[in-house]
This record gives sequence, C-alpha cells and structure tokens, in this order.
Amino acid sequence: MQYFDTHAHIGLIHEDPIEQLIITQEARQDNVSYIMSICNNLYDFFDLYNNLSSASNVVFAIGVSPSEVQNPGPDWEQKISEGLNMDKVVALGETGLDYYRKFGDKSSQVELFISQLELADQNDVPVIIHNRNAGKDIQEILSTRMPSKGGVLHCYSEDWEYAKKILDKHDNMYFSFAGNVTYRNARNLHDTVRYLPLDRIVIESESPFMVPAAFRGKRNKPIYLPSTAEFVASLREEPEEEVYEALFENARTLFGLS
Repeated sequence: MQYFDTHAHIGLIHEDPIEQLIITQEARQDNVSYIMSICNNLYDFFDLYNNLSSASNVVFAIGVSPSEVQNPGPDWEQKISEGLNMDKVVALGETGLDYYRKFGDKSSQVELFISQLELADQNDVPVIIHNRNAGKDIQEILSTRMPSKGGVLHCYSEDWEYAKKILDKHDNMYFSFAGNVTYRNARNLHDTVRYLPLDRIVIESESPFMVPAAFRGKRNKPIYLPSTAEFVASLREEPEEEVYEALFENARTLFGLS
C-alpha cells in the first residue's frame, strides 16, 4: 500500500529543519511514498527546498499564493521559472484565488493567477489551484487559460455540479480531497467523491490544517493521510485496494512521476 500526499505545508508544521526531515521519515514508514511540499511564498520555498531536497519521498511545487498578492517579491516570475528548472520541482503552486480573506483586491489576485497559469504552460508543468469563495472566476479563467499539463483543484470545497462543469471542459484536471472530506457534514464533498471518475481523484493532508475527523484536536501531518484514503474508499463502495492504487497512480500521473 502506497500513498501520495499531494499537498503539505511541511514548513508550517515545524520550522526546524531536523524536525521537518523527521516528519518525512515518519510518513515514509506509514507508506506515504511521496509528499508534495507546498509554500505560500518564494522565500519559504527556497529555504524549505534546501532543508528537504535530500528527503527521498519529497517533491516540490513553486508558486505565489493569493495570500501574497500584495508582495509577491522582486523578480517573482523569474524566480518561479528558475525554480521550475530545479531537481524535484514538478509543479507550479499553489496559486489561485481567495475571496474569503480578501487578500488585496480581486483584480490583483486575478492578474497574479493568470500570470502563473501562463508560466505553468510555458514550463510544461501542472498547476496546483487554491479556490476559496472564487469558484465562478476560477472556472471562467480556466476556460481559456488551462495549462497544457492540466492541474488540480486542491482541498476541493465545491459540489458535484461544479466538478462536472470543470470535467466537461477539461480532461486534464484532478480534484484533491483533504481531511475535511471525512467530516460528517461535508455532504457536498461526499457526493462529489462518489460521482467523480476514479481516475480524477487524488488526496492530500493539507498539513498542518484540515486534520481528518479521527484525529480532531491534533496538528495535521502527512502520517494521517491513510485515514483520508480509507474514507474516500468507503464512499466509493469499491474494493479498497483498487481505490488506494488509483489515488496513488493518479497523483503520479498528475505530476509526471509515472
């Protein structure tokens, strides 16, 4: 049994480089064979890359989150392009739109998002998309700006109808579910997991956030990912081994690691 954590903020679990490596080692012992390391800003990315690039089960994404729209940093586009040429960097992200916390203004967020979609396309990598209260705008932007390598709507929070609209237009989009899919009242996510084609689903820890229900009260870590996989399999009512294998292989395909 192998698992692929497609979204983990390892640097937010622990700042200490040794503790970060221990987290990845613990995950590997629990069969989390890959962890996608996510940073919200470029300074954190290069720092964490230096700390974790030696970990055999960690791969990286580089990008500027909507939370950093007011200060993406000097030469941020050039730095992303440089990062995408580094070993073990296999995706651009996270990027996207967040209208819940109102980072900057909407037009600035949209501009930052579109610029990174273009960078992903130019560099032939998939994109990891953050969506919070911005589903309509993201759908409209992707209708004309989807990178050739596709991407993933991470920590999916919309309903099945929204997912179906995305699928109808894009055959290279994946949907990632975090620990919140295990919450009893997340019926929109439960239905989406049931109805999505199995080959479009991946899972993530979203560490240190969105801890699965079985571990409520704890700080989330990649070692809890199997709990999310188990819940997804129970919703699908398909053989567990078949679902686990698909979740793992889907993620490898998404990030070009097959």
